[in-house]
Amino acid sequence: MKISIITITYNSAKTLPRALESVRSQTYGDIEHIIVDGASTDGTVEIIKNYSKGQSAPSGQYQSTKEVCWISEPDEGIYDAINKGIRMATGDAIGFLHSDDKFYSQDTIAHIAAAFASSKADVVYGDLEYCKGEKVTRSWKSNTFNPRSLKYGWMPPHPTMYVRREVYKQVGEYDSWFRISADYDMILRIFTAGYKTHYIPQVLVSMETGGASNKNTKARLSKTQEDYIVLRKNNVGAGYITVACKQLRKVRQFLGRR
Repeated sequence: MKISIITITYNSAKTLPRALESVRSQTYGDIEHIIVDGASTDGTVEIIKNYSKGQSAPSGQYQSTKEVCWISEPDEGIYDAINKGIRMATGDAIGFLHSDDKFYSQDTIAHIAAAFASSKADVVYGDLEYCKGEKVTRSWKSNTFNPRSLKYGWMPPHPTMYVRREVYKQVGEYDSWFRISADYDMILRIFTAGYKTHYIPQVLVSMETGGASNKNTKARLSKTQEDYIVLRKNNVGAGYITVACKQLRKVRQFLGRR
């Protein structure tokens, strides 16, 4: 099957080369890499141009010839950019790699494609680790989906989630009204709709700490408020009680537990 990987960038010149190399190094061959840039001004576009031609970048050599599609234009935020990427995608399944993240191994996409083939699932996901440099600061170990777990704040790690393109056609785009929690909203929309899911019990993505939802106290408060709205919108859980359960799960991830 063909896998589409979407990378959203904006002034990401310092971190982007590592993400690009991570895609290029994948042993799985049928990959479409879509890069949606928000009109960067720091050299990001030049890096993308070189990458799309298979040329070298500051972090090393691009050695494979995977399909690359990209655009650079102003957008209305990360979820607007994500929706653009989904519209551009032609793969059987779609996933995301943030511009400052990387796949855990060169075989990650191969494992994902094999999981789709063996399970016939609509959604495949796995585990995630957060890193600061080379140090692992938090381990997000997911598990097999149980519908009852949603009301207790469970969700799969969004950066590890790959979804068949047909599912996105059915459930619609990410709700760009949300500034931080549109990924949580999308997860609830998909996981409450009865699609078949499959869990891969291994780390799929290494993610740098300091994302939009955790960069400061204001962002964390905004995340809490948006999560509450998401739960009410999707008629899941018990409002702030479920939000609190979700936060407790995050604390346990720092201790290396589910």
